[in-house]
Amino acid sequence: MALFAQIAQGIADDIARGRLRKGDPLPGTRTLAETLGVHRSTVAAAYAELEAQGWVGTRRGAATFVATISPEAPPRRWSARAAHKIAARAGFPVAPMPLRPSPPMTIASPDDKSAAAGLALWGGTPDLRLVPADLLARAYRRAARGPGRALLGYSYDGRGYPRLRAAVAAMISAARAISAETDDVMITRGSQMAIDLVARTLLEPGDAVAVESPGYHLAINVFRRAGARIVPIAVDRDGLDVRELARQAERTRIRLVYVTPHHQYPTTVVLSPTRRLALLELARKKSMAIIEDDYDQEFHYDGRPVLPLASADAHGQVVYLGTLSKILAPGLRLGFVVAPEPVLARMAAERELVDRQGDWVLECAVAELLEEGEIQRHVRRMRRVYHARRDALCEVVDKQLARAVSYRRPAGGLALWVSVAPEIDIERWHERASAKGVHFQTARHFTMDGAPAPFARLGYAMLNERELTTAIRRMAQSL
Repeated sequence: MALFAQIAQGIADDIARGRLRKGDPLPGTRTLAETLGVHRSTVAAAYAELEAQGWVGTRRGAATFVATISPEAPPRRWSARAAHKIAARAGFPVAPMPLRPSPPMTIASPDDKSAAAGLALWGGTPDLRLVPADLLARAYRRAARGPGRALLGYSYDGRGYPRLRAAVAAMISAARAISAETDDVMITRGSQMAIDLVARTLLEPGDAVAVESPGYHLAINVFRRAGARIVPIAVDRDGLDVRELARQAERTRIRLVYVTPHHQYPTTVVLSPTRRLALLELARKKSMAIIEDDYDQEFHYDGRPVLPLASADAHGQVVYLGTLSKILAPGLRLGFVVAPEPVLARMAAERELVDRQGDWVLECAVAELLEEGEIQRHVRRMRRVYHARRDALCEVVDKQLARAVSYRRPAGGLALWVSVAPEIDIERWHERASAKGVHFQTARHFTMDGAPAPFARLGYAMLNERELTTAIRRMAQSL
């Protein structure tokens, strides 16, 4: 804390506890400066701060004095009834939870080295120790000191800060072959908000939504909450079974299909080119919307990454979702949507009801980092790091768990999807591993009804090679 602020806080504390009473004069700035051994201007700054907060007042030609009305005067009680804790039950009807809640996740601070912190193999979570926090902090300071004062006000553009929209459009045009302009992009608080806004925009109660099975249950919860009927479509080695989707589309009108074609969530398989073309053609014929959740496009290690569906969408079928959470940090809550104008206009109107505008100062800071290429350089560094961690995880799994699990090495992504031997009780194994401080996700996190299945998802981005080795050894011991 600055020295003047320390002095101001000390005097304010003395006033609050009654050591200095209302109307008491304070020493002159010269006298107090000599007493404390500081410059007179420091004391003057402290007095100015106290006056701004309402602790003291001044009169022309007179000393500074303690204010007669405290800025922290206790509120008046309007009822004789004694205060008590918040009620355990609501005094009005509350509908039961219609959705399957997310399983608890143990996420320790990156700096927590205690044994209790454990080793989390959560798929899709980046290593927060590698976040370019200094770069981001400096950019945020520049944004707040520059245009930030205006950005801290209300905005009437729910699509997000135009400068970040332009930077995202340039990024995906260059890296993902999606020919987007600024007006084609909307910034959201993470991809989860984007999914919710798309559902609010496109769905009516009773609409059918096709989803991958197994799949991303938070997206499925959004569709259920919108009143949609969920149509699960199987996933195999080539991704979503588009033939099964076509059969379902003949039986019922499917309004929307949600897919993760780059690395299917959670199995990590890549949707084959043949199926991609078939999916786009089916969507065109049946007037279906496609939500393409491209949550980890940046992290592909073997061969060339496959371009998004949106890069070949000539008929406006695809609503494309992306995120900066895997690149930077989930806590920043920055995602984006690319879609036809009528969709974005309606989404912006829906957003105004729940969020209004987002954090434009943060968006300005991230726009600067994109424009300067800092985020792109960070992505390249992280791609090399996560590639090495994927290989390290595969190596230790082969050594320690060869008889317990089998898998196909993913071409990219941030997690390994493993099939567990039938004689192993996967949920019991999960419990015993958790007791040893290793936390991972079993298939019940991704099935439509939460039923157990002999699969597990092992994330490798959060932990370094040494930590991954320790985690898998503990998993082997827990068997």
